[in-house]
Amino acid sequence: SGAWAKTKARAKRAIQDMADGLVKAYAARKALPGHAFKPDTVWQRELEASFPYDETPDQMAAIEEVRVDLEAPRPMDRLICGDVGYGKTEVAIRAAFKAVQDHRQVAVLVPTTILAQQHGITFRERLAGFPVRVEVLSRFRTAKEQKATLAALADGKVDVVIGTHRLLSKDVKYASLGLVVIDEEHRFGVAQKEKLRQITRLVDVLAMTATPIPRTLNLSLAGARDMSVIETPPRDRQPVHTEILEVDDEVVTDAILREIDRDGQVFFVHNRVETIHNAALMVQKLVPQVRVAVAHGQMPERQLEQVMLEFLDRKYDVLVSTMIIESGLDIPSVNTLIVDRADTLGLAQLYQLRGRVGRSAHRAYAYLLVPSRRVLTEEAEKRLRVIEEFDDLGAGFKIALKDLEIRGAGNLLGPEQHGFILGLGFDLYVKLLEEAVGELKGEMPEHLAEPRLLTDWSAFLPDDYVPDEHDKLNLYRRLAETRTLDELDDLTLEMLDRFGQLPPPAVALFELRRLRLLGAGPEVEALRVFQQVAELVLRHPLAPAAIRTVVGMLGFQIEFFSGREFGLRVRGEGLLLLHRTREVLQALAVTAG
Repeated sequence: SGAWAKTKARAKRAIQDMADGLVKAYAARKALPGHAFKPDTVWQRELEASFPYDETPDQMAAIEEVRVDLEAPRPMDRLICGDVGYGKTEVAIRAAFKAVQDHRQVAVLVPTTILAQQHGITFRERLAGFPVRVEVLSRFRTAKEQKATLAALADGKVDVVIGTHRLLSKDVKYASLGLVVIDEEHRFGVAQKEKLRQITRLVDVLAMTATPIPRTLNLSLAGARDMSVIETPPRDRQPVHTEILEVDDEVVTDAILREIDRDGQVFFVHNRVETIHNAALMVQKLVPQVRVAVAHGQMPERQLEQVMLEFLDRKYDVLVSTMIIESGLDIPSVNTLIVDRADTLGLAQLYQLRGRVGRSAHRAYAYLLVPSRRVLTEEAEKRLRVIEEFDDLGAGFKIALKDLEIRGAGNLLGPEQHGFILGLGFDLYVKLLEEAVGELKGEMPEHLAEPRLLTDWSAFLPDDYVPDEHDKLNLYRRLAETRTLDELDDLTLEMLDRFGQLPPPAVALFELRRLRLLGAGPEVEALRVFQQVAELVLRHPLAPAAIRTVVGMLGFQIEFFSGREFGLRVRGEGLLLLHRTREVLQALAVTAG
């Protein structure tokens, strides 16, 4: 039916409108006057030399890109996409110090109180040797302390302020804000981001995340944001062993005891405040010899702070908590994670949780528990399979791409989280978006439109030729992405090398792809390739003289048809027909030229 064409046309219109807004917003931001920070000072080099670890190559590249952005006379808008524990915070500390030396204030926005606390400690430790005042604004501070911090911030006496959503309140005023750092951007809602956008129109923005939400990632893929990816793992880092298991008391007991035996600590995540104390009692019953503590976001501030500090001091062995531990917590002694009802959590949440363990040289374990004898939803199963499959180091970016496929990209400019991607599929969506952005920027698309293809040929990769399902899907995708005949020839040679002589259905598949590539351009609208006849439907009627030229150049009969459609008809048997069609397309290209 015409439903697909309508869906595609509707999506294309919406994508063009969205890309128009996107490009205008991006161009407006590029044109805004920003503050060009001064080049690095001696103090900057001293701070960098005091870093206790070796920087990884990717980390150095990200630091350099941020430095160049800060020194440019336009506002920075950079996304640092780096895996959990890969050193994004150090990039932020160096950027913050550079801004402070130029008498500008820095706001660091984080999603949770606990993370604000931890960042406060980290920033103070790293900047201890310099005259920099770092303050934390969160509910762990009393009203009186908060008031004093706000007054000092407005007077310009505070250089770096680290806080939760509290930083977005109306009463927060800055003397000279120069840089905003957003940690774990995917944890902030659309309204909060809008508020941020108003604050940050003229200041530099550095966003950091391990798993960018689909919308953020899509903005970066569409070229509307600068992105640095940190993929090199720190030295001695090992991947976290991940298992999905049905709920079983024995598994929980074994996991906890094994970790305690090697002098470690355990996170047990139960994301329901109402039943968290029951979960803690259950853990205590299973392993009565260990010390269990409970932490969740609805506890009084002082009590929560006390529990976290005592857990850090190793006064407890197991911390039963909600998702409040998901962001940025760095406790190297915790190397086992147990997640209850993992099927109810999102992909980025699961990934962030897993990043809380394995932050030392010890092998870490993550056990994702799902209810026994219960069917999971298709999406939950997909999410769990992705998190189990991508357990190698640096998988955050791949997981975000998978999330983009599973959830959809969301409208980039408005609050909707689901975009047209669901109706179109990820590849086509990104392709249309690239084309729309390119058109608006006045860039010609690199590849010309390919003709529609209708065929009754058996064209596929047989199971006995490519037995592995993943390999096969990957090859189909790569074949669809070929844009030139050279790329197609390279893929054919690779297939011959890996799997041997192509069987007839695979030959047909590659030959039909070749015909579409040859027909790409303004001339051929559609190709109809059947067993004994092929028709080339043209967009414009060719002049008779041009047709005679085409016919004269070839040594076989070609028919011309016209009426509602016009074009050329070629006859032949089997592969001979495909070869003849190929020659006609090549001759047409010469004629059109």
